[in-house]
Amino acid sequence: MQAWQVHQNGEPGEVMRLDEVELPVPGEGQVLLKVRAANINFPDALLCRGQYQIRPPLPFTPGVEICGETEDGQRVIGNPALPYGGFAEYAVADAAALLPAPEALDDAEAAALHIGYQTGWFGLHRRAGLEAGETLLVHAAAGGVGSAAVQLGKAAGARVIGVVGGADKADVARELGCDVVIDRRAEDVVGAVKEATGGRGADVIYDPVGGEAYTQSTKVVAFEGRILVVGFASGSIPSPALNHALVKNYSILGLHWGLYNTKNPKLVLHCHEQLTELAGRGAIKPLVSERVPLGGAAAAVQRVADGVTTGRVAVVPSLDGAAV
Repeated sequence: MQAWQVHQNGEPGEVMRLDEVELPVPGEGQVLLKVRAANINFPDALLCRGQYQIRPPLPFTPGVEICGETEDGQRVIGNPALPYGGFAEYAVADAAALLPAPEALDDAEAAALHIGYQTGWFGLHRRAGLEAGETLLVHAAAGGVGSAAVQLGKAAGARVIGVVGGADKADVARELGCDVVIDRRAEDVVGAVKEATGGRGADVIYDPVGGEAYTQSTKVVAFEGRILVVGFASGSIPSPALNHALVKNYSILGLHWGLYNTKNPKLVLHCHEQLTELAGRGAIKPLVSERVPLGGAAAAVQRVADGVTTGRVAVVPSLDGAAV
């Protein structure tokens, strides 16, 4: 079979290599899946660089989120068990962690319902306790993680402010349903948020970026607001001034969604049921901005790493032809 492999750490476009390899052999409790679609996540780039918290032995196949097909023809979604990731014709996954793919979504959309939407649901509902009528601020609102948070926030009845980088991404954020869109390249984020909220600020702030975005969040969080830290796409990990949190009465909440798979997997299943119901009635629909064949995976991962994509980019092995 064909599979992208990383033989040394570095930038995805430089170190990912399409190889002909043997079919992976599932271990105890694992299953072999035919990959129907694999969505690209920022952690895939970090895995290539050797900067992710999990460092599989070289060589490995990246691709942490797939919609696959079991041997008996069931369509499922899940996280492949590295080193046999999803940027391949076949992947391996833990059988107990597989979830049924929602019928309302195609393969790429179904795969995209997993990490980003589970992160958004756990973050907004379980960690931050978002309520209808509250104001939600989402950084990187047009990205894969941010777009999920925008849709989930709207589905929960929140007023959503989206922060993006560029006019094209601003258009995407509006189409996603943001009530207010702020282009950080053209506007002062802090001033714009204060103006949009009458000086009150945002009740919940969803931050997958870190760095300057986090600093801005501390300046616009409302009284008893919650800043939800879900990642550091900027590459800069902030050091919170806890005296500032004290005097402004706000909370700083961390979310590592993957922990729920080991600490409380029943909640992951419950979340999937909620997401499936929302997708079934059209309240959420993953934004898949591009579908590329297997041969285009390395270039696509690099584009995600460079921050020039919107929504999710999906690798679909069944597509014919070369990537554009």
